[in-house]
Amino acid sequence: MTSPVRMYDSFPPARTRLTHRPDNGRHPTVAALGKLGIALCIGALAVTSVGVHAQARARQAAQTEFEEEVVPQRYAANPEVDAFINDIVARDGFDRTELQKVFSRVVFSQTAARLAAPPATPGQKNWTNYEKRFLDNTRINGGVRFWNQNAATLARAAKAYGVPEEIIVAIIGVETIYGRNMGNFRTIDALTTLAFDYPPARNRSERMALFRKELENLLLYARERGVDPFSIYGSYAGAIGIPQFMPSSIRNYAVDYSGDGKINLTSDVADAIGSVANFLKQHGWQAGQPVVWNIAGDRGSQGLAEAGADGQPEPHWKLGDFIKAGMLMNEPKLDVGSALDTPVLIVDLPTPGQATQYRMGLTNFYVLTRYNRSFFYAMSVYDLADAIKAARAP
Repeated sequence: MTSPVRMYDSFPPARTRLTHRPDNGRHPTVAALGKLGIALCIGALAVTSVGVHAQARARQAAQTEFEEEVVPQRYAANPEVDAFINDIVARDGFDRTELQKVFSRVVFSQTAARLAAPPATPGQKNWTNYEKRFLDNTRINGGVRFWNQNAATLARAAKAYGVPEEIIVAIIGVETIYGRNMGNFRTIDALTTLAFDYPPARNRSERMALFRKELENLLLYARERGVDPFSIYGSYAGAIGIPQFMPSSIRNYAVDYSGDGKINLTSDVADAIGSVANFLKQHGWQAGQPVVWNIAGDRGSQGLAEAGADGQPEPHWKLGDFIKAGMLMNEPKLDVGSALDTPVLIVDLPTPGQATQYRMGLTNFYVLTRYNRSFFYAMSVYDLADAIKAARAP
């Protein structure tokens, strides 16, 4: 609801779902740390064809919802908004009077504020339940249909950007079920609400600053494209279109992949496909390289994985660090000896009442977390991609 893209780019997915990866409270054993012989830092660190009718329904739903849950004129002659207007007038050359007219029409979204609020009692992270939401028949079968319907475009994007078709398809499947659920919030209302009235949270100031930057990018995007900012709809946190890009990501990474001279992530599937692929490439996707490796299930290997699972998304270990400490890999085709210098990270996938699952992430796994900064998200994309590819195979 990246992060993308969505706020993903800017901070740990909104989906923009604003998802930070909290400390899971686990600590490695002293023995495991000693065995690794390295300084381990343990801590915290949403198928249908998309078209005009779908968008009309989304707008109608949005208008109904906002009529029920708005506070009009909240941002007219608002000191904080006026200061924001002054900033972007000076920085971007906007007309102050026009912006004042815009914000006199913007309304506070009680729903967006409620959805952005952190839960009163944080729940336990549950990988099994999380993956069930995305690894289902709707997304797998829908992914096969989406791939078949857009095979030529997907193949072209895979060749141009080096990102496999199944990864592009899976991201779109996780984000919007192939364009079915793109959000029904008027984007300027949602972003303004979260930029100036973010609900109480530990890092409220930082989040409001990031949403103000996205609001600025929305206004720049609307000016550059010659569109009415009030005509743009998306998620409660400002993510837009089939791939759920935040405005900054649209401006930085979206591409005209259909060749019609404009970028349209809401109803142009080709633009969505090309933009997802370009986003991943620009964030460092390595063509032809794996995303994850499987770790052997013996106690020693799993203990070393637990010790190395520090929540950091960047590959900051070397495979050799773990192999020298005694870790075994469950990758028959992997030539361990020639891969010892490969940068890796440990992906931990906890489920209450079950043994935590561990996988070894590589650079391409890290790139997936740039779309949405959640290990659960990135692993769900990878597993869904695998399932769609298998289901499409002859």
